[in-house]
Amino acid sequence: MKPTAPPPASAPALNDQLCFALYSTSLAMMRIYRGLLPKLGLTYPQYLVMMVLWEQDQLTVSDIGERLFLDSATLTPLLKRMEAQGLVARERARHDERQVIVSLTEQGQALRQDAAALLPEILGATKCSVDEITGLRDQLVALRKKLNDSAGL
Repeated sequence: MKPTAPPPASAPALNDQLCFALYSTSLAMMRIYRGLLPKLGLTYPQYLVMMVLWEQDQLTVSDIGERLFLDSATLTPLLKRMEAQGLVARERARHDERQVIVSLTEQGQALRQDAAALLPEILGATKCSVDEITGLRDQLVALRKKLNDSAGL
């Protein structure tokens, strides 16, 4: 095998990149949730939708999409599956039939208490204090805002 030339000195190393640190940390966090969410019968995207609706019920698909940074083409099939599971109900808005209102069912409401029980497990997996987690979250939210501002979003 012919030896390859070393990369130029200016080539960034993978582990020095913020984007890779964020990406690989996100994958690690998703592995934790993937192990816990089957207890609720939810995928991670479904869990995020439920969290939005537990904060405020009866939202439009576009309102949910705004909160989760997802478009309606991604959300609609997800919401249809959640409706088939009996977690949410979808109904056309009376004032504007182009809008779909998503509401929690009794089953969806009841799942909230079970979801709250996962939080100590998630915190334990991080091996961080509540203050550390809060600080990291706040830094990431600030970074997301700056990146979205830079992208004109």
